[in-house]
Amino acid sequence: MTYQTRFVDTNRSAFFPTLRKRVNQHFKAKGISPYGNRKMAVKTIALSVMYLGSYAAILTLAVNPWWLLPFAILMGIGKAGIGMSVMHDALHGSYSRNATVNRWVGYLTYFIGANPIVWKIQHNVLHHTYTNIHGLDDDIRNKLIIRLSKHAPLQWIHRYQHIYVFFLYGFNTLFFIISDLVKLIGYNRSGMVKRQKTQMSLELTKLIVTKTLYVFFTVVLPMLVTSLFWWQVLIGVVAMHLTAGYILTMIFQMAHIVEEVEQPLTNDEGNIENAWAVHQLETTANFARKNRLLNWYVGGLNFQIEHHLFPNICHIHYEQISPIVEQTAKEFNLPYHEKHTFGEALSSHIRMMRNLGEMTSTLHTTKPTLT
Repeated sequence: MTYQTRFVDTNRSAFFPTLRKRVNQHFKAKGISPYGNRKMAVKTIALSVMYLGSYAAILTLAVNPWWLLPFAILMGIGKAGIGMSVMHDALHGSYSRNATVNRWVGYLTYFIGANPIVWKIQHNVLHHTYTNIHGLDDDIRNKLIIRLSKHAPLQWIHRYQHIYVFFLYGFNTLFFIISDLVKLIGYNRSGMVKRQKTQMSLELTKLIVTKTLYVFFTVVLPMLVTSLFWWQVLIGVVAMHLTAGYILTMIFQMAHIVEEVEQPLTNDEGNIENAWAVHQLETTANFARKNRLLNWYVGGLNFQIEHHLFPNICHIHYEQISPIVEQTAKEFNLPYHEKHTFGEALSSHIRMMRNLGEMTSTLHTTKPTLT
């Protein structure tokens, strides 16, 4: 049987209307827009220069093989920054009030080897709607030998995942070339591509063309125009992807795969017995809110609670509205999960991965699917 998962209203349903009113009052009192501003433009330029500038340097400066690795790592840092701080807001529609600007900035997704439609479905639809729900949130599905949900099957090798997982996180973006195609096909079969008001033939063509161009520019072109050997270029490409993949994966994991954060199951009717906003509070955590460098670089993803409650607000405002969210949550006796430092969040994630590697699987008789 197929279920349409929904969130059941609770007696705490007044939380989000109250919070939304207070956040709206904040922007009205300050006389500012909830969208991006000049800071976002500067950040976009800075991260794009870091990524594309390093690439241009490799092609034009006759880079010594020993300098290839630092430039490749710098490309990876810029690539991850674009994904977290620029592309992310654009695909949520919060980069600019202008939908055309959001669409064109969102095209940066192609430049970092990812695919916008796959990202929108996996992240905006499945992750943001069904956060940390086993069987619905793609972000916590088992990945090879990594167990991210306490309700997933447990294997003997998971006992060591808190050790080996840090060697695997970096390969995340390297797999985009193949995994995006597999996901697109799966999303099309479930009807989610059509719900994005587009056609599979168009999206498949764009995916194949852009992935081919990405491989050409990152692998083939450097072999053609530089004196680097093919194996040196491949080392650089892998180094870039390992850097970006490790950063991206770690930041997202420390917001949802940490202690105290819930991983709820649907009931027998396929519903979540909680209001949507309350569910976001219970399944999400902030970390290192006072770290200015982190706040700038990770696009407010360390303010994950604010992001999940207000994905239509640009991340540059999260630091200002977070006290409002925290205070309102306390008034309604709701959790506001937070790790005060990056180290505290990292330690919690390691402990959580160890726990998931030892925790007996929780069986669920009703597995919801999307209709």
